Formats: sequence, C-alpha cells, structure tokens
Amino acid sequence: MTQATQADVRPNVRVVLFGLMIAMMLAMLDNMIVSTALPRITFEFGGAGHFTWIVTAYILGTTVSTPIWGKLGDLYGRKTVFLTSVVVFLVGSALCGMAGSAMFGGVDKGMIELIAFRAVQGLGAGGLMVGVMAIIGDLVPPRERGRYQGMIAGIMAIAMVAGPLVGGFITDNLSWRWAFYVNLPLGGIALLVLITTMHLPKYRTEHRIDWLGAGLLSVGITAVVLITTWGGNEYDWVSPQIFGLAVLALVTLVAFGLVERRVPEPILPLGLFANRNFALISVIGFLLGFAMFGAMNFLPLYQQTVQGASATNSGLLLLPLMFGMLVVSLVIGRAITKNGKYRAYPIIGGVVMAGGMALLSMLDVTTSKLTSSLYMVVLGVGMGFLMQTSMLIAQNSVEQKDLGAASGAATFFRSIGGSFGVSLFGAIFANRLADSAAGRALSGGGEGEMNLEKLKDLPAQARELVLGGLADAISHVFLWAVLFTVVIPVLAWFIKEIPLRTANEAPAQATPEEEAEVALGKAPVA
Repeated sequence: MTQATQADVRPNVRVVLFGLMIAMMLAMLDNMIVSTALPRITFEFGGAGHFTWIVTAYILGTTVSTPIWGKLGDLYGRKTVFLTSVVVFLVGSALCGMAGSAMFGGVDKGMIELIAFRAVQGLGAGGLMVGVMAIIGDLVPPRERGRYQGMIAGIMAIAMVAGPLVGGFITDNLSWRWAFYVNLPLGGIALLVLITTMHLPKYRTEHRIDWLGAGLLSVGITAVVLITTWGGNEYDWVSPQIFGLAVLALVTLVAFGLVERRVPEPILPLGLFANRNFALISVIGFLLGFAMFGAMNFLPLYQQTVQGASATNSGLLLLPLMFGMLVVSLVIGRAITKNGKYRAYPIIGGVVMAGGMALLSMLDVTTSKLTSSLYMVVLGVGMGFLMQTSMLIAQNSVEQKDLGAASGAATFFRSIGGSFGVSLFGAIFANRLADSAAGRALSGGGEGEMNLEKLKDLPAQARELVLGGLADAISHVFLWAVLFTVVIPVLAWFIKEIPLRTANEAPAQATPEEEAEVALGKAPVA
C-alpha cells in the first residue's frame, strides 16, 4: 500500500471538507426529515404498531454495511467506494419516494415496500457515514482531527435542526414522498463536488474482501434485531419463531468469530479489540446509539400527539436539542485540538446525557413546551460531548492501515446500538400502550395495530385519557433509556489518556506511569 505524504494531502483538506459536509448533510437530513414525517406516513399506510420498522430497516441497512464499506475503502481506496455509497443512497431515496404508488402495487403494499427500500437507502448511508470519518482520518492527523470532526458534528447538528423543519414543511404542505425526493438534487451536488475536488491517497492490495464474514455478520445481526422487534409483540418470547431466530443468531455470530480469526483481511478485525481504548469506546458507542436513536424517534411522536404540534412545529421544538449538541461539539473539537486532552469529555457527556434521559422520563400531558425544551437542551449537551470524541478515540487507537476498519467498527457499534434501541424501545412503547385504555381505544383491529388517526374522532374526555396513555408509554421509553445511558460514564472512566498523534503514524502507547495514573483515576499529563 502506498500513501501520499502529509504535505501532498493537507492543501486539499478544506476543499474536500466542503464536499464531505454536503454528503454528511445528505444522510443526516434524510434521517431527521423522515422522523418528522413518520406519523403522516403511518396515517396513510396504517400499522402504527410497526412504524418503528421504517427507522429500523434504515438503521439495520446502515449497521450491516458499515464494516464492509470501511474495509473496502482500506483495500481499494476511499474515493470510488465513497462515491458508490452516495449513488446507492440516492437510488434508495428515489425508490422510497415511489413506495405505495401504482408502479409498485398501490397503498396496500406501501408499508412493506417502504421498509424494504429504506433498507437499500441505509446500505448507502452506511458508506456515507464511515466514509466521511475515514477520509478525514486520511487527510488530518489525530491531534488536529478534533477540530475538523467538531465541524462535521456541527454540520450534523445543523442537519438535525434543518431536517425537522424541512420535514415538517414537506409533510404539512407537500406529500411525505418529497421527504425522500429532496435527497436527489442535494446528492447530485455532493457527487459533482466530490468527483472534481477529492484527491486521496492511493491504496493497492492483493487481498480480497471477506464476503463470508460479511454475510455471517449480516445474518446474525438481522436475526438479533428481529428478536428485539418481534419478541413479546408479534410472537411470544418462548415461541418457535423467536427460538429459531435466537439459534440462527448464535450460530452465525459464533461462525463469524471463527471466520474472522482465519481470513487474511477480516471484515471486522478482532485484534482491534485487544486495545482497551478501542474496546471501551466500541461499547460506549453502542450505548450512545441505543439511547440516542430512541430519543430522536419518540420526541416527534410526543410533540405531535400529546402536545398537539404540527409536523413543522415539532421540528421547531427539537431546536433546543440540536443547539445544545451543536455548541458543545464545536467547543470540544477546538479544545481537543488545542490541548490534546480528551478523556474527561466522554465521562462528562455520559453523566449529562443520563440526566437528560431522566428528565425526559418525567414527560406527561401537563408538561409545557418550555419545560420539555429545557430537558432536550440537557440531552443535546450530553450528546455533544460524546458524538465525535468517541470516533476520535477509536481512530487514535489504531494504525493508519486499519483506519477504515476502525472507523467502520466504531460506526457499526453506534448503528447496531441504534438498531437495538429503536427495536427494543418500539416494543416497550407498543406493549405499554397496548396494556392501557389508550391502546384499546386506538386498536386497529389486528394484533399490535394502533391507529393514531382515531385520535381525531374521539370525544374530548376520551381523547384526554388516550393522550395520557401515550405520554405514559413514551416517558416509559425514556426511563428505560436511563438504565443504558448511566453505564457510559462508568466505562469512560477506564479510558486511557494516550497522547494524540501529530502525524498519521502508529498510535502512541501509554507508559507504565501513565497506566498507573489511569488505574488510580487520574488523567496523565500529555
């Protein structure tokens, strides 16, 4: 493998960063636009008990593809691989917009089609997310990477702000299908900018991609997500279907581990987990995704039902969450570049994020919009401390040749956490609601079906009762999220403060004295 020198690459970084920000905006905008449009999509297609699958399919596609995109970039060069992922994402977006149309069989099959096309879209999004981080890793050494990754985090936060607003406008004034079609012109601009400006180091290898490992991992993760989605909802936990999925998950994941130990270029190199920082930050990323995606998908539901906000206004009501994340991400990125210290940030972020989840667990029908906004600021601040710091620690823990695999693995664990979180929280929400008077009032006739459209036809007293049940089910989700979030600062305490490299070289190792200081809970002096 040959690489361009740092001097050859650095002058191009600001131009490339512009294209990367457009690509990141593309993926993040879509996710937020769709979250705002979910209630309207559910009204049209029915099956509110399964609305989380629109999100789960996207996250699942992202999850199973991120290790593959990361390794492909390591083996064959990131530019072609990254541009391919943009094209896949745009094709998936176009198909999502056409779901339920006469071209594909009409509204009756709309929900199934949309879920399937969202999975295709997620495959492309996996390449976008891991590609942006890995390309920055190619261009910028770890010591300066915090500033650039902080800028990317800022773009993500801006997209999270713009996404609900655009999604709300589209949902209220156009068709929800434009939530997907809007990606096409933005994606075209991203492709044009990246094709003409992105010049990256060239990679050459004679190894082949680990397709067997990728297939086993995809099957295993899909089986686990189906267990969390269907268990106790579609099927009993002791049913043959759930038992069969558990066996499939166990067999394929064990086989995956055996394959990865033998192949020359594993899709997820198990040796990376011998590094304590990488192992810890992978688990932290899992928990971060688990809690974060649950919050992002249930807040609009609470705002549009219990608080009676329109789709556009629910987007505006998410602004405090995004503002907290944006400000903190930018400040932390610059602070890391200035002093090279990072260990304290995931600890602080975990504590603050757990506090934000605890506050959101107190939401009810009487909670004012101002109060819920303050709760969201706290959650956003916690997320700002964690989002890019976790990626930076993962990349600083590995050699440059494994940068794509490490970036893919870090994104993978965050995504799989999100997949589990949406599935499990969706099941918790549905079960809590089904056992209440609100669930019975909204019953759609089929098992597990909730028809939110019935809210409009209920008399005032019954509607108030139903809204109370919805608020209780949503707050119950956040209460469960607290249990997972509180583990983050505990794990972050054991991260070693290894000095950030000032060039793209082998990672520095902590000295015995630094190891001893970490064991005593002290951050070593850089």
